[in-house]
Amino acid sequence: MGNLKPGAKYIYERNGDKVYAREFGEKERTLIGYNLNDPGEASRFDSRTHDGRPLHEHIMEDKMWGEIRREARTNVTLQKALDRAIMIYKLSKDKI
Repeated sequence: MGNLKPGAKYIYERNGDKVYAREFGEKERTLIGYNLNDPGEASRFDSRTHDGRPLHEHIMEDKMWGEIRREARTNVTLQKALDRAIMIYKLSKDKI
């Protein structure tokens, strides 16, 4: 289920090959997967990754996070945001 709430009503939206879920009455949506029904889109599924996104996207995302960490060394606001994100991540891991 990821970030989706069990029992909640969702509206599913598609933007290109990405599929999103938005809780009924809310504006924010969550990426939940990719539409692989179209043979043309299925060819974009990358079995080397945990979510099917192309490996290149994962590499670029990792690169971006490295850049964010380096920038946070001299940007107090960004460092505080990273510290909060790390705390939330660790707290979410503790509830297992």
